[in-house]
Amino acid sequence: MDERLLLSLVRLAAAFALCAGTTSVAAAPAVPPPESVVANRRFVGEDGAVLYHVVCQGCHMPAGEGAEGAGRYPALANNPKLAAAPYPALTILNGRNAMPALGAFLSDAQVAAIVNYVRTNFGNHYGDAISAADVAKFR
Repeated sequence: MDERLLLSLVRLAAAFALCAGTTSVAAAPAVPPPESVVANRRFVGEDGAVLYHVVCQGCHMPAGEGAEGAGRYPALANNPKLAAAPYPALTILNGRNAMPALGAFLSDAQVAAIVNYVRTNFGNHYGDAISAADVAKFR
């Protein structure tokens, strides 16, 4: 996937999230413009909240509530499947069902940051953090 397509996907995901009207822009962390979060066909930065809002919220929605419509995007909020940290890490790396594999665009530290953010937000209280070293074992 070239960098222009990746930037387009980031913009599209942000537009979907805003159109969903499920949260206000003020509720999300300060998300940098797409051009500043993609470089050399990879996402940059290691803030789990920012990465979630740039990469994931377009499908899973800003508050992790998921969506149904043209596809089914499972809720991450209050999700018992997140109890085991390898489950979301492997899903991000390799994809699952309609979710594309994102491992080629994210470092191990970024995957760990997203997993740890999702597992400790949206009503989830799974405190056992996953590390970049843990994620590296799944590649």
